Amino acid sequence: MKDYKKYFIISAPPQDVYLALTNPNTIHLWSGEEAEMSTEPNSEFSLWEGSIVGKNLEFEPDKKIVQQWYFGEQAEPSIVTIKLHEAKEGTSVELRHTNIPDSDYTDIVEGWEHAYFGAIQEFYEE
Repeated sequence: MKDYKKYFIISAPPQDVYLALTNPNTIHLWSGEEAEMSTEPNSEFSLWEGSIVGKNLEFEPDKKIVQQWYFGEQAEPSIVTIKLHEAKEGTSVELRHTNIPDSDYTDIVEGWEHAYFGAIQEFYEE
């Protein structure tokens, strides 16, 4: 199991980035895919036609999102914590993803950097 932590700068205010991460319609705009997402704790979510599935654990509007991502049968849950900080350029996103299975690590890191936050960065730069 591996952990991943990275900061991303997005040129939009934290409330817009929060919507981009939690609102299914906004997720569809930047990802091009339908999304099942809710800000209800303990609700299930699904992104990229089920490529990413899990449970929403905690929300602090415009500031923090905590999710559990499912990777089949694993002893310890894989937890994603996203913190949004106001920054001069817009929003500094602090991402921490724990307990990523070794076999999925490279794909997950690439996904975070390109398909997920890379796509959100492009969406707000246009």
